[in-house]
Amino acid sequence: MYVLVAPCIRNPACRARGITTDEDIRCFNRAVERCRRFSIEMVPLPCPETIYLGPDREPGSFLDRFATDEFAALLDGLESEVRTAIRARGEPPIAIVGVDSSPTCGVNATYYSSVKQPGRGAFLARFPDIPAIDVKEFARYRVYLAAPLFSEAERAYNLALCDLLEEHLFDVYLPQEVGDTSRTRSREEHRDIFAQHTAALRDVDTVVAVIDGADADSGTSWEMGYAYALGKKVVALRSDFRVVGHHERVNLMLEESAAVVTAKEDLPRALGSLFTVSS
Repeated sequence: MYVLVAPCIRNPACRARGITTDEDIRCFNRAVERCRRFSIEMVPLPCPETIYLGPDREPGSFLDRFATDEFAALLDGLESEVRTAIRARGEPPIAIVGVDSSPTCGVNATYYSSVKQPGRGAFLARFPDIPAIDVKEFARYRVYLAAPLFSEAERAYNLALCDLLEEHLFDVYLPQEVGDTSRTRSREEHRDIFAQHTAALRDVDTVVAVIDGADADSGTSWEMGYAYALGKKVVALRSDFRVVGHHERVNLMLEESAAVVTAKEDLPRALGSLFTVSS
Protein backbone atom coordinates (compact mmCIF):
# COMPACT_ATOMS: atom_id res chain seq x y z
CA MET A 1 0.00 0.00 0.00
CA TYR A 2 1.55 3.27 -1.08
CA VAL A 3 0.93 6.84 -2.16
CA LEU A 4 2.86 8.88 -4.67
CA VAL A 5 3.81 12.20 -3.11
CA ALA A 6 5.12 15.50 -4.40
CA PRO A 7 8.82 15.37 -3.45
CA CYS A 8 8.70 18.63 -1.48
CA ILE A 9 6.48 16.95 1.14
CA ARG A 10 9.47 14.89 2.21
CA ASN A 11 12.05 17.50 1.21
CA PRO A 12 10.81 21.12 1.31
CA ALA A 13 14.13 22.22 -0.20
CA CYS A 14 12.70 21.13 -3.55
CA ARG A 15 10.38 24.15 -3.48
CA ALA A 16 11.14 27.53 -5.03
CA ARG A 17 12.90 30.04 -2.82
CA GLY A 18 10.89 31.68 -0.05
CA ILE A 19 7.45 30.14 -0.60
CA THR A 20 7.37 27.54 2.20
CA THR A 21 5.56 28.68 5.35
CA ASP A 22 5.47 27.20 8.84
CA GLU A 23 1.92 26.04 8.11
CA ASP A 24 3.21 24.23 5.01
CA ILE A 25 5.78 22.41 7.13
CA ARG A 26 3.13 21.41 9.66
CA CYS A 27 0.96 20.00 6.88
CA PHE A 28 3.88 18.12 5.35
CA ASN A 29 4.73 16.62 8.75
CA ARG A 30 1.12 15.63 9.39
CA ALA A 31 0.97 13.89 6.01
CA VAL A 32 4.06 11.91 6.97
CA GLU A 33 2.49 11.09 10.34
CA ARG A 34 -0.68 9.81 8.65
CA CYS A 35 1.31 7.50 6.43
CA ARG A 36 3.33 6.24 9.39
CA ARG A 37 0.17 5.69 11.44
CA PHE A 38 -1.40 3.49 8.76
CA SER A 39 1.79 1.90 7.36
CA ILE A 40 1.48 3.60 3.98
CA GLU A 41 4.67 3.81 1.98
CA MET A 42 5.41 7.31 0.66
CA VAL A 43 6.95 7.10 -2.80
CA PRO A 44 8.25 10.51 -3.90
CA LEU A 45 7.61 11.65 -7.43
CA PRO A 46 10.51 13.27 -9.30
CA CYS A 47 10.50 17.06 -9.15
CA PRO A 48 10.37 18.41 -12.71
CA GLU A 49 10.96 21.99 -11.54
CA THR A 50 14.15 21.12 -9.65
CA ILE A 51 15.45 18.98 -12.50
CA TYR A 52 14.76 21.77 -15.01
CA LEU A 53 15.79 24.89 -13.06
CA GLY A 54 17.75 23.61 -10.07
CA PRO A 55 16.96 23.71 -6.35
CA ASP A 56 17.70 27.40 -5.76
CA ARG A 57 15.18 29.11 -8.01
CA GLU A 58 12.75 32.00 -7.92
CA PRO A 59 9.02 31.23 -7.85
CA GLY A 60 7.22 31.49 -11.15
CA SER A 61 4.16 30.35 -13.04
CA PHE A 62 4.10 27.64 -15.67
CA LEU A 63 3.91 30.19 -18.49
CA ASP A 64 6.78 32.20 -16.99
CA ARG A 65 9.20 29.33 -16.41
CA PHE A 66 8.12 26.04 -17.97
CA ALA A 67 6.21 26.61 -21.21
CA THR A 68 8.99 25.21 -23.41
CA ASP A 69 9.46 22.20 -25.66
CA GLU A 70 12.36 21.09 -23.46
CA PHE A 71 10.18 21.00 -20.35
CA ALA A 72 7.42 19.13 -22.20
CA ALA A 73 9.99 16.53 -23.24
CA LEU A 74 11.18 16.29 -19.63
CA LEU A 75 7.62 15.63 -18.48
CA ASP A 76 7.23 12.95 -21.15
CA GLY A 77 10.27 11.15 -19.80
CA LEU A 78 9.31 11.50 -16.14
CA GLU A 79 5.77 10.28 -16.78
CA SER A 80 7.18 7.21 -18.50
CA GLU A 81 9.48 6.53 -15.54
CA VAL A 82 6.64 6.83 -13.01
CA ARG A 83 4.31 4.56 -14.99
CA THR A 84 7.07 1.99 -15.39
CA ALA A 85 7.65 2.05 -11.62
CA ILE A 86 3.91 1.60 -10.97
CA ARG A 87 3.77 -1.41 -13.29
CA ALA A 88 6.80 -2.91 -11.55
CA ARG A 89 4.98 -2.68 -8.21
CA GLY A 90 2.04 -4.63 -9.59
CA GLU A 91 -0.59 -2.33 -8.10
CA PRO A 92 -1.51 1.33 -8.49
CA PRO A 93 -1.03 3.86 -5.69
CA ILE A 94 -4.08 4.61 -3.59
CA ALA A 95 -3.62 8.31 -4.42
CA ILE A 96 -1.21 11.04 -5.39
CA VAL A 97 -0.60 13.61 -2.66
CA GLY A 98 0.18 16.92 -4.32
CA VAL A 99 0.74 20.53 -3.29
CA ASP A 100 -1.79 23.09 -4.45
CA SER A 101 -0.54 26.22 -6.23
CA SER A 102 2.43 24.33 -7.65
CA PRO A 103 2.78 24.80 -11.42
CA THR A 104 3.56 21.09 -11.70
CA CYS A 105 2.17 19.31 -8.62
CA GLY A 106 -1.02 21.24 -7.87
CA VAL A 107 -4.15 19.17 -7.33
CA ASN A 108 -7.07 21.59 -7.11
CA ALA A 109 -5.29 24.80 -8.13
CA THR A 110 -2.14 25.75 -10.00
CA TYR A 111 -0.24 28.83 -11.10
CA TYR A 112 -0.44 28.20 -14.81
CA SER A 113 -0.26 31.97 -15.30
CA SER A 114 0.27 34.79 -12.83
CA VAL A 115 -3.29 34.18 -11.58
CA LYS A 116 -3.99 30.94 -9.73
CA GLN A 117 -6.57 28.84 -11.54
CA PRO A 118 -8.41 25.58 -10.81
CA GLY A 119 -7.04 22.28 -12.03
CA ARG A 120 -3.99 20.07 -11.72
CA GLY A 121 -0.44 21.20 -12.30
CA ALA A 122 1.36 20.23 -15.48
CA PHE A 123 2.94 17.04 -14.08
CA LEU A 124 -0.04 15.71 -12.10
CA ALA A 125 -2.26 16.37 -15.11
CA ARG A 126 -0.34 13.55 -16.78
CA PHE A 127 -2.01 11.07 -14.38
CA PRO A 128 -5.78 11.65 -14.66
CA ASP A 129 -6.39 7.97 -13.92
CA ILE A 130 -4.96 8.26 -10.38
CA PRO A 131 -6.95 10.04 -7.63
CA ALA A 132 -5.15 13.06 -6.24
CA ILE A 133 -5.48 14.93 -2.98
CA ASP A 134 -3.87 18.15 -1.80
CA VAL A 135 -1.44 17.68 1.09
CA LYS A 136 -3.39 20.10 3.31
CA GLU A 137 -6.49 17.96 2.94
CA PHE A 138 -4.51 14.73 3.34
CA ALA A 139 -3.02 16.14 6.56
CA ARG A 140 -6.50 16.62 8.08
CA TYR A 141 -7.03 13.05 9.26
CA ARG A 142 -7.59 13.29 13.03
CA VAL A 143 -11.27 12.84 13.92
CA TYR A 144 -13.18 13.23 17.18
CA LEU A 145 -16.24 10.96 17.26
CA ALA A 146 -18.94 12.75 19.25
CA ALA A 147 -21.84 10.43 20.00
CA PRO A 148 -23.99 9.06 22.83
CA LEU A 149 -22.16 6.22 24.57
CA PHE A 150 -24.44 5.13 27.37
CA SER A 151 -25.83 1.81 26.13
CA GLU A 152 -24.25 -1.31 24.71
CA ALA A 153 -25.91 -0.62 21.36
CA GLU A 154 -24.57 2.95 21.24
CA ARG A 155 -21.03 1.88 22.07
CA ALA A 156 -21.14 -0.92 19.48
CA TYR A 157 -22.37 1.52 16.84
CA ASN A 158 -19.58 3.94 17.71
CA LEU A 159 -17.03 1.16 17.31
CA ALA A 160 -18.48 0.34 13.88
CA LEU A 161 -18.17 3.99 12.86
CA CYS A 162 -14.61 4.06 14.16
CA ASP A 163 -13.72 0.98 12.11
CA LEU A 164 -15.29 2.52 8.99
CA LEU A 165 -13.31 5.73 9.38
CA GLU A 166 -10.05 3.92 10.09
CA GLU A 167 -10.53 1.92 6.89
CA HIS A 168 -10.35 5.29 5.16
CA LEU A 169 -7.15 6.18 7.04
CA PHE A 170 -8.67 8.52 9.62
CA ASP A 171 -7.27 8.45 13.16
CA VAL A 172 -10.29 8.46 15.48
CA TYR A 173 -10.49 9.74 19.05
CA LEU A 174 -13.26 7.69 20.68
CA PRO A 175 -14.41 9.14 24.04
CA GLN A 176 -15.78 5.81 25.29
CA GLU A 177 -12.24 4.42 25.22
CA VAL A 178 -10.95 6.91 27.80
CA GLY A 179 -13.21 6.04 30.73
CA ASP A 180 -16.33 8.02 29.96
CA THR A 181 -18.74 5.11 30.59
CA SER A 182 -19.30 4.83 34.33
CA ARG A 183 -22.04 6.31 36.52
CA THR A 184 -19.80 6.04 39.61
CA ARG A 185 -17.26 8.63 38.53
CA SER A 186 -15.81 10.94 41.17
CA ARG A 187 -15.73 14.72 40.82
CA GLU A 188 -12.02 14.56 40.04
CA GLU A 189 -12.67 12.02 37.29
CA HIS A 190 -15.28 14.37 35.84
CA ARG A 191 -12.72 17.14 35.62
CA ASP A 192 -10.10 14.84 34.10
CA ILE A 193 -12.51 13.53 31.47
CA PHE A 194 -13.67 17.04 30.58
CA ALA A 195 -10.08 18.25 30.27
CA GLN A 196 -9.07 15.27 28.13
CA HIS A 197 -12.04 15.60 25.79
CA THR A 198 -11.70 19.36 25.33
CA ALA A 199 -7.98 18.96 24.67
CA ALA A 200 -8.80 16.33 22.04
CA LEU A 201 -11.39 18.61 20.44
CA ARG A 202 -8.77 21.36 20.15
CA ASP A 203 -6.23 18.96 18.67
CA VAL A 204 -8.29 17.14 16.02
CA ASP A 205 -9.03 18.35 12.51
CA THR A 206 -12.68 17.29 12.26
CA VAL A 207 -15.57 16.28 14.49
CA VAL A 208 -17.96 13.55 13.38
CA ALA A 209 -21.17 13.75 15.42
CA VAL A 210 -24.03 11.29 15.67
CA ILE A 211 -27.27 13.26 16.04
CA ASP A 212 -29.85 10.47 15.93
CA GLY A 213 -32.80 10.32 18.30
CA ALA A 214 -35.89 12.41 18.97
CA ASP A 215 -33.44 15.07 20.18
CA ALA A 216 -29.69 15.01 19.75
CA ASP A 217 -27.61 13.94 22.76
CA SER A 218 -26.75 16.97 24.90
CA GLY A 219 -23.07 16.13 25.27
CA THR A 220 -22.73 15.59 21.53
CA SER A 221 -24.48 18.90 20.89
CA TRP A 222 -22.05 20.68 23.22
CA GLU A 223 -19.06 19.08 21.51
CA MET A 224 -20.37 20.18 18.10
CA GLY A 225 -20.83 23.74 19.30
CA TYR A 226 -17.38 23.85 20.87
CA ALA A 227 -15.79 22.48 17.69
CA TYR A 228 -17.69 24.98 15.54
CA ALA A 229 -16.52 27.84 17.74
CA LEU A 230 -12.94 26.61 17.30
CA GLY A 231 -13.36 26.73 13.53
CA LYS A 232 -13.24 22.94 13.14
CA LYS A 233 -15.04 21.11 10.38
CA VAL A 234 -18.10 19.27 11.73
CA VAL A 235 -19.81 16.39 9.91
CA ALA A 236 -23.05 15.16 11.46
CA LEU A 237 -24.64 11.76 10.88
CA ARG A 238 -28.45 11.72 11.08
CA SER A 239 -29.72 8.28 10.07
CA ASP A 240 -32.95 8.74 12.03
CA PHE A 241 -35.83 9.29 9.56
CA ARG A 242 -37.83 11.44 11.98
CA VAL A 243 -37.92 15.19 11.31
CA VAL A 244 -38.87 18.16 13.47
CA GLY A 245 -40.06 20.53 10.74
CA HIS A 246 -40.46 21.09 7.02
CA HIS A 247 -36.81 22.12 6.66
CA GLU A 248 -35.30 20.57 9.77
CA ARG A 249 -34.26 17.01 10.43
CA VAL A 250 -33.13 17.94 13.93
CA ASN A 251 -32.19 21.14 15.77
CA LEU A 252 -31.45 23.86 13.21
CA MET A 253 -28.43 25.14 15.17
CA LEU A 254 -26.80 21.73 14.81
CA GLU A 255 -27.68 21.42 11.14
CA GLU A 256 -26.40 24.88 10.26
CA SER A 257 -23.09 24.27 12.00
CA ALA A 258 -22.35 20.98 10.24
CA ALA A 259 -22.41 19.08 6.99
CA VAL A 260 -25.16 16.51 7.52
CA VAL A 261 -25.19 13.03 5.99
CA THR A 262 -27.95 10.45 6.38
CA ALA A 263 -25.99 7.18 6.09
CA LYS A 264 -22.75 6.12 7.71
CA GLU A 265 -21.41 5.03 4.32
CA ASP A 266 -21.48 8.71 3.29
CA LEU A 267 -19.13 9.80 6.08
CA PRO A 268 -15.80 9.03 4.36
CA ARG A 269 -16.63 11.12 1.30
CA ALA A 270 -17.91 13.97 3.48
CA LEU A 271 -14.53 13.88 5.21
CA GLY A 272 -12.66 14.02 1.92
CA SER A 273 -11.64 10.38 1.55
CA LEU A 274 -10.68 9.28 -1.94
CA PHE A 275 -9.92 5.69 -1.18
CA THR A 276 -10.84 2.62 0.84
CA VAL A 277 -8.19 0.45 2.41
CA SER A 278 -8.98 -3.04 3.65
CA SER A 279 -7.47 -3.88 6.99
